[in-house]
Amino acid sequence: MHRQAMDAVGMAGRVGLKQTMASRMLQRFKSTAVVGAIPTTNYRGPEGVQGAPQSPEASPRRDWQRAEVQKLFDQPLLELVFQAGTVHRQHHDPRRIQLCTLMNIKEGGCSEDCAYCSQSSRYTTHSKASQLEKLDNVMVEARRAKENGSTRFCMGAAWREIGGRKRGFQRILDMVKEIRGMGMEVCTTLGMLSAEQAKMLKDAGLSAYNHNLDTSREYYGKVITSRTYEDRLETIANVRDAGISVCSGGILGLGEDESDRVGLIWEMSRLPEHPESFPVNALVAIKGTPMEGQEPVNFQEMLRTIATARIVLPTSIIRLAAGRHLFTESEQAMAFLAGANAIFTGHRMLTTPTASWDEDKAMLGRWGLTGMKSFESKRLKPLAPEVHADDAAAPADPHATAAPRPATLGTSI
Repeated sequence: MHRQAMDAVGMAGRVGLKQTMASRMLQRFKSTAVVGAIPTTNYRGPEGVQGAPQSPEASPRRDWQRAEVQKLFDQPLLELVFQAGTVHRQHHDPRRIQLCTLMNIKEGGCSEDCAYCSQSSRYTTHSKASQLEKLDNVMVEARRAKENGSTRFCMGAAWREIGGRKRGFQRILDMVKEIRGMGMEVCTTLGMLSAEQAKMLKDAGLSAYNHNLDTSREYYGKVITSRTYEDRLETIANVRDAGISVCSGGILGLGEDESDRVGLIWEMSRLPEHPESFPVNALVAIKGTPMEGQEPVNFQEMLRTIATARIVLPTSIIRLAAGRHLFTESEQAMAFLAGANAIFTGHRMLTTPTASWDEDKAMLGRWGLTGMKSFESKRLKPLAPEVHADDAAAPADPHATAAPRPATLGTSI
C-alpha cells in the first residue's frame, strides 16, 4: 500500500476513534444528567467549611464567613469544580443553559470614570456618544433575539443614573412593556436608580435589573472613583425592594488579586437575598481606557471564580458574560460543568464581541445542552409562564400585550 494511502487510512482511524470516544462521553453525560436532589453526603468541602444547603428547598446560607469562602476558593481546582458541579445539580438542571441577548440602546458619553469602560466620556476610544434608540429599532432586535432562541433580552444605556431624563425613561418603560408582552424576560442596566424609578420599572414588567459590584469593596476605589460601593448597594436595595430580580456580578482581570474575587462573592452572599443572576465578565482591554494594557485573565482563574460562586450562591444563575469569546469551547464546557448556566449571544455585548446565535446553538448541541425557556428560573420575581404570541392556550402574562407589534425596519447594533 502506498504511503499516502496508509496515512489516509491511519488518519481516518484516528478520527473515527475520536468521534467514538466523544460520542461515548456525550452519552455518559446524558445518562448521568439526572435532575433531583443529590445526597449531601456527596458534598465534601474543605475542613472548617460547612457544606451545601441540606436540600434544594432549603434557603441558601447568608452567614458565610470570608475565611470560609477563601478556603473554598483555595482548594485544588478539579476538587473545587467537582464540589461546585454537585451543588449545581442540587439546584439546577445541568442540561439547561439560558441564551441572553444584550443591546446597547444608548452608547457612550457616560460621565463615570470606570477604568475599564470604553463608554466613559473621559477617555478617547472607539465608542461614540449616541442618542437613545427608538422603540421600533429595539423591537426589531428583540424579535430577532427571540426568533434565534434567546429568552432574556437586556438593554444597556451608558448613563451614570436615570436622574431627570423623564422622556428617555418613559421610552425605556415602553420598551420594557413591549418586550415583556412578547413573553421574554427583560432586563435593563441604566446606572443608579431611585426607589421610585425602580417601582416604575417593576410596574412596566421588568424582570431583572443589572447593577454590578464589579470587584471587592477593598479594590473598588482603584477602578472607579465617581461612584461609591455604597451607591451601588443602594441601587441594588432599591431594585430588590421594588420586587425586581437583582442581576449583579463582577469583572475579572482588573488587576485585582484572588482575595478580591473572594471578596466580591462574599459581598453577594451577605445581601438580604442572593442575586437572581451573577454575571462573570472577563476584562476585554480596550484601547484608550486606563486598562488598555491589562493582560487577559486566564481561564483557570475564571473557572475557580465560577465554581466558588456556584457553591456560595447555589440558586443564582451564573452568566458567562463579556470576554467569553476569549475562551475555547472546551473551556466553556468546563465552566458549564462548574455551574455556569447562561450565556450572552447574538451580535455583541455592549461594546465587545460575542459569538453568534448559530455558533452558540451548535456548541450547546455538541455538549448535549439545550436552551432554557423564559421564566424557567424559579428565582425570577414575579414568576410567570412563557408566553407564545401564536399560542392562544398559553397562560396569560399580566404584562402581555394583545398582539405583537408589526416588524419595522430599524438600525441594527
